[in-house]
Amino acid sequence: MECCVTEGVRVAVESFYLSGQSTPELGRYAFAYRITISNESEATVQLLRRNWIVTDADARVTEVSGDGVVGEQPVLEPGASHTYTSGSVIQTDTGTMQGSYEMREEGGRVFEVEIPVFLLSAPRTLH
Repeated sequence: MECCVTEGVRVAVESFYLSGQSTPELGRYAFAYRITISNESEATVQLLRRNWIVTDADARVTEVSGDGVVGEQPVLEPGASHTYTSGSVIQTDTGTMQGSYEMREEGGRVFEVEIPVFLLSAPRTLH
């Protein structure tokens, strides 16, 4: 599990290969990732936007951004956490994801929270 803390907001990530949704012979590798965002600061914060950089093993880069996460813009009081699961499809059996969340503190201050780099990797089979 990858983890980092920015301004009192902890982001922990775990990724999983989805063999049932992947078609390696067509260059389709599906992954899920579970993220837990924990507010370790003393202020209430709200997640406004997400920004992702997805890179496959052939150095193809896809950038994805939008409002919230899986249709939500969670509000986290001090000590609270929010966990969600989402996914990504890449053209190689390995890659990475990283990014940031745009957060707003209850006083109106907006800041970026780092999402750590994490590995997307299909299991290897030895013959």
